[in-house]
Amino acid sequence: MSSEIDRLVDAVVSRVQQELGASAPKGSVTPKVSQGGAAPVTPGAGGKPRPDLGRIIDHTLLKPEATRDDLRKLCSEAMAWHFFSVCVNSVNVPYVREQLRGSTVAVCAVVGFPLGAMSPNAKAFETAEAIRAGADEIDMVINVGALRSRDYALVLDDIARVVGAAQGKVVKVILETSMLTRDEKVVACALSKAAGASFVKTSTGFGGGGATAEDIALMREVVGPELGVKASGGVRTAGDGDRMVAAGATRLGASSSVAIVSGGTGTSGY
Repeated sequence: MSSEIDRLVDAVVSRVQQELGASAPKGSVTPKVSQGGAAPVTPGAGGKPRPDLGRIIDHTLLKPEATRDDLRKLCSEAMAWHFFSVCVNSVNVPYVREQLRGSTVAVCAVVGFPLGAMSPNAKAFETAEAIRAGADEIDMVINVGALRSRDYALVLDDIARVVGAAQGKVVKVILETSMLTRDEKVVACALSKAAGASFVKTSTGFGGGGATAEDIALMREVVGPELGVKASGGVRTAGDGDRMVAAGATRLGASSSVAIVSGGTGTSGY
């Protein structure tokens, strides 16, 4: 089975590379509404208030030292600015679910965060617990080591188990693009789509690097209009957000979300 998957993935990579070579310039991609995503916003000038970007932002706080006061502030900001969701470590899902009661803000939980280096069963269990606690979406970290080792059967199983445990909820697969070659990014996107994920996502924000317009365009080319593409890592201003949307992103992950929508300058690392 493993060798069969290897051959299929090699074929996918070869075909995608051929299609990319004949495609339009990456910046010309016009994203459509994607499963679990939101309609693209209209690009505009950075530095001006951009509350319209709020509806595609996952307002994020994943620092291990985050306190309940920090989480309460996160939720208050999300409700005030109408962000799509708050994104937190799975242990914090019950608390933020209660803080957001009665609002339209969704709860997103990270799974296998930030390394992705645990068993598929462990990720599936964490996913099930997060859903039980009230998570609406799951952002899982791919097994980067398995991907780079070409153990595609393990990567596919890893994602599929999380998708199954999510019980129909949106699952975003974090690729950690700064650690991958171009071909590895193509493979990761293809496997995510095959496993039934709803989104592919650039980065954890903890692994170095971050979202680039080039990576977003590549990911959009590979997954097509059926999946969402989330840009996270280094998205700090409205200008950053606009560049990602123009390249094909349908969701933004940021801890500088208020700066993005208010026209300020963000300094956070995510």
